[in-house]
Amino acid sequence: MDISASDRIMSDSTTARRLVVLIALGDAARAEQLAASLAASEDLLPVVAGPADVAVVDDRSSDAVPASTPRVLLSGRAEGERPAGEVLAVMAAGADDLLIASAVRLAAVGYRISAGVRASPQDFRGGESEPLEEEASDEHAAHPALSPREAEVLALLAEGAPNKVIARRLNISVHTAKFHVAAILIKLGAANRTDAIAIAMRQGLVLV
Repeated sequence: MDISASDRIMSDSTTARRLVVLIALGDAARAEQLAASLAASEDLLPVVAGPADVAVVDDRSSDAVPASTPRVLLSGRAEGERPAGEVLAVMAAGADDLLIASAVRLAAVGYRISAGVRASPQDFRGGESEPLEEEASDEHAAHPALSPREAEVLALLAEGAPNKVIARRLNISVHTAKFHVAAILIKLGAANRTDAIAIAMRQGLVLV
């Protein structure tokens, strides 16, 4: 079985340790609430200071984070306006915590997400990284550009399969399954798995 770039990146580079996420928001109450939400995820460890794998920042705090740290920016700026630096995701200031968590996981491996919450399967960093499958052709631009692997994962999500079952069925790691689920949530703009399935059904991406 061929292994996609994302499968290889996640199996080689993701360990059992939790991703350290620096919460650097100008709104202290929002920062506390987001930290508590992310802490509920078994693979994310929110912190308020020190080195981190990814930082979640806003328009007021972005400059306070080292330029080399990948950042997820919660912004009220105009769509498409991306500040300088290692900002890999720009999301609406009021984005759902689950979407932010998904963006954090994607940003950790260099996946770029536009202000319109569309993920782009390119710009993976690392010695063995390479572009993923090509985006969908223009005539299918109305639908999210899911990769073949993501389409397989989506079909299993529609069956109600948890990450462990997805991993076993597709012969990939659980971490890789989580990565693909996160990518699907971002691409569909879904708040959770149930929402993703509903959106996919409306757009004809799955039949259940």
